[in-house]
Amino acid sequence: MQDFRYLEDVLTLEYDPGLCMGCGSCVQVCPHRVFDVGEQKAVLLDPGGCMECGACALNCPAGAIKVRPGVGCAQAILNSWLAGMPVLRRFFRRDSCCT
Repeated sequence: MQDFRYLEDVLTLEYDPGLCMGCGSCVQVCPHRVFDVGEQKAVLLDPGGCMECGACALNCPAGAIKVRPGVGCAQAILNSWLAGMPVLRRFFRRDSCCT
């Protein structure tokens, strides 16, 4: 997803192709098309598009992907969105980051 950028060159995403089984789970769960499958292994298409949600790592049966979800602005964006919902406003503050 070339038009979406998170924080270039500071993400926590780590991928070990040696552990990859080529199952494609990462491709199916990634909301920003960071991965693709080629040559029977996952391929990092767009690391800068990663928002560090952690879906790929949670769904990788081989443990080939590691990411610290909720790091940086991703958590702040989610908290801000949740704070805008009246029923959840008392649990989330718009200015809360990584709490």
